[in-house]
Amino acid sequence: MSHEAYELKAEAREQVGKGSARAVRRNGKVPAVIYGDKQPPLAIALNYKDIFYKIHGGGFLTTIATIDVDGKKIQVLPKDFQLDPVKDFPVHVDFLRVGKDTEVNVDVPVHFINEEKSPGIKRGGVLNIVRHEVEFHCPANAIPEFITVDLAGTEIGDSIHISAVTLPAGVKPVISDRDFTIATIAGSAAMKPETEEAAEAAAAPEAEAAEAEEK
Repeated sequence: MSHEAYELKAEAREQVGKGSARAVRRNGKVPAVIYGDKQPPLAIALNYKDIFYKIHGGGFLTTIATIDVDGKKIQVLPKDFQLDPVKDFPVHVDFLRVGKDTEVNVDVPVHFINEEKSPGIKRGGVLNIVRHEVEFHCPANAIPEFITVDLAGTEIGDSIHISAVTLPAGVKPVISDRDFTIATIAGSAAMKPETEEAAEAAAAPEAEAAEAEEK
């Protein structure tokens, strides 16, 4: 599952627009909007320090939050944020209201395990990561923190496809028309001489296919 849910306090904003947003920032707060769930958008102002640490703490866009707007609690999922291009501090945040049936598309990180149990890597092969993140469609309250790719038993020339990954219930890849590649085990200059030529020949078609797919 995603990171632990948290709560933020906010104030409702009656005025919107660039002038209002600048005024909010001058007061040490961050302007934001809550939208979705067939309700009108709600403009709010968040505490700068609270939202800064949440954005830079990891998992911000995949973690459900509760926003207390003047005493009214709203469950949301952060959908986007803008940072100052020079100073890297938050200048605006968009939140999606989360209802009991809300489903979302999110980018989920890929974690790799058991590299030490890969015969191909032991022989000098290299893990070539094609996708560091995968976009999934899933319930907003069941977003995985990451997906796990098991490298045990992989050989040089092997490709790991999305079909090889065990996904939680209700979590489906947004790309559904093909069994796309997440990573390959490629040959390298560090391989044993007697296996290098054969491994390169085996890995070349997979590498080319993965590169074409990524484009």
